Amino acid sequence: MTAAVRLTAATLSYDDRTLWSGLDLDVEPGQFVAVLGPNGSGKTSLLRVLLGLTPLSSGRAEVDGRTVRRGNHRVGYIPQQKGFDTDVPLRGRDLVQLGLDGHRWGPPLRHRRRDRSTVDRLLGDVGASSFASVPLGQLSGGEQQRLRIAQALATDPAVLLCDEPLLSLDLHHQRVIVDLLDRRRREHETAVVFVTHEINPILAVTDSVLYIIDGKFRLGSPSEVMTSEVLSELYRAPVEVIRRHNRLIVVGADDDQHAHHPDASAGHGHINPAGTR
Repeated sequence: MTAAVRLTAATLSYDDRTLWSGLDLDVEPGQFVAVLGPNGSGKTSLLRVLLGLTPLSSGRAEVDGRTVRRGNHRVGYIPQQKGFDTDVPLRGRDLVQLGLDGHRWGPPLRHRRRDRSTVDRLLGDVGASSFASVPLGQLSGGEQQRLRIAQALATDPAVLLCDEPLLSLDLHHQRVIVDLLDRRRREHETAVVFVTHEINPILAVTDSVLYIIDGKFRLGSPSEVMTSEVLSELYRAPVEVIRRHNRLIVVGADDDQHAHHPDASAGHGHINPAGTR
C-alpha cells in the first residue's frame, strides 16, 4: 500500500537553526497522526513542507506516492480557527465553493450545476446545511470550522493537514470537529496529520504521535511517546505524565505543555513548571 505521506531522511533548517533532522515518517491511508511540541519547534513548518510551500533542506517528501507540490488537489488543509468580520459578504456555502473553484481563473460558469450539487453534499456531510446561507461573520467558531472542513474535502483529498483546528473552540465543538475528522478517515481512508498543543481532545482517535522539540523528535504510539521518560529526555528536564480518566496531565514541561492539562481547554487554569497551580 502506498503511504499517504512519506518523509525520508527529511531535514528542515532556517539559517543556522535546524528544526528537525533525519526524520523518517510514513503515514498510512486512514491513519491519524498527532504532531506535538512547543511553539517554534517546526510543527506548522512540517505542514508547509507537505503543502509544497517550504522546501526541505535535505531528504524527500511525498504525498500519495508523488513528490510534494504546491496546489496538490490530493491534499486538504484545515487552518486554525479564526473568526470572520461581521460584514464579510460571503455565506457558508461560498466558503465551501472556494474549495472547488478557488484555483480557477474567470467566472465559474462551466461546472456551476455540478459544483452546486457537490457543495450541497459536502455541507450535508459536515452537518452544515442549516446555516449554508448565513453570512460567515454571523456563525460561531464551531460552525465556521465545519465549513472549513467541508472546503478542505472539496477535492476528495487523500491527506488532511490540520493546523490546530480546535484552537479557541469550546469542548462541545472540539468533539464535533474531532468526530467529523475521525469519521472521514475511517470511511474514506483519508490520512490525517493533526498539529496541536492539546492531545486530550484527539487522544482516543490518535494512532501515532510525532513529538518535536529543539531539533529532536520522537515518533510512536501515544502510549510510547507520551510518557514521563520520553518527555523528560526530549525536554532535558524532569517531566511527569499522569493519566487520569483517559486523559493526560503533563507537569514540569515548558509553558506550551500546560495545554495538555485536562482543565486547560475549559479555562480552569494550568500547572506551571514548578508543579503549582
